[in-house]
Amino acid sequence: MTASPRPTGTEFLDPAILSRIGNLEFVAKAVVEGFINGLHRSPNLGSSTDFAQHRQYEPGDDIRRVDWRLFARTDRFYVKQFEADTNTNFLAVLDVSPSMRYQGASGAGVSKLEYACFLTAALAYFSSGQRDRVGLATFDHGIVDYVPPSARHLQQVLYALDRANRAGRVRGPGEFASLERSAGSDAVASRAVAGEKPTGRASLLAPMKKLAESVRRRSIVLLISDLYEDPQQVFDAVDHLRGRGNDLIVFHLLDKDEISFPFTDASNFVDVETGEKLPLVPDYLRKEYQRIVKAHTDKLDTLARERRIDYTLFDTSRPIADALYAYLGARERFNRVR
Repeated sequence: MTASPRPTGTEFLDPAILSRIGNLEFVAKAVVEGFINGLHRSPNLGSSTDFAQHRQYEPGDDIRRVDWRLFARTDRFYVKQFEADTNTNFLAVLDVSPSMRYQGASGAGVSKLEYACFLTAALAYFSSGQRDRVGLATFDHGIVDYVPPSARHLQQVLYALDRANRAGRVRGPGEFASLERSAGSDAVASRAVAGEKPTGRASLLAPMKKLAESVRRRSIVLLISDLYEDPQQVFDAVDHLRGRGNDLIVFHLLDKDEISFPFTDASNFVDVETGEKLPLVPDYLRKEYQRIVKAHTDKLDTLARERRIDYTLFDTSRPIADALYAYLGARERFNRVR
């Protein structure tokens, strides 16, 4: 299937507009229905009553699907799968560390965390409509919340996202002192310019190792994060999930300020994860900052391609539909090789 170009008239896919709605389930439904209506061919795989296979019962499965005749012969629980039920587990792994709360200097957009919650809600809603089993893990230094993949867990995923979004809200940009900025990436790149290593940041390694123990059957695993860690360390951590035969997708979220570094005034830039302040004159460092950010994202892209992992960089001012197209393309590649 080939998706058509994104149609016009879908302004509600703008994350800044979505942020005014408030109801995460309504946001997900509006985004997905608008997205599907813009495709020449619907990505809906449909349903079927044709029997496909048995699989072992898992917590959360509908007991009406249990094959009781097979249970009588084997003394084990198996559920019947039909053609439409052979879709996969979809597990979204969402970074909720403090750097994800950055919203940009203007305050006109949404935070990276809010964008990630909209995106995850839409993808979970979309995947549930495809009869996939959906789940969610949020992490900081460790796993914060975990909803195991299930055909009946869409609401639990949405509730967990709402909790993460509410917990991640911080002061509005206007409340920061005039000479201070909240800048997750700004401080990272600035320290890199000075040859210093960031400290006190959340690492992917511990939560990914823990999560790998819970993902027991092959799944589509989508990691959504701002990836403020050495690229090699990012993929060393991700390899714990990849080694289990899962199909991995990485969505790298950055605010447009973190990409272009548009600041002009000499200021104290504050790392929201460590609280470290660094006085900077942006005009002197802008080109070097942009070079470092590009080198970082290029390295992430290279390592992902070496591992056949789908990696996409997103500016959080981009419409959510762009991410849906990227996910749909990765999902179709997964289905072709399954």
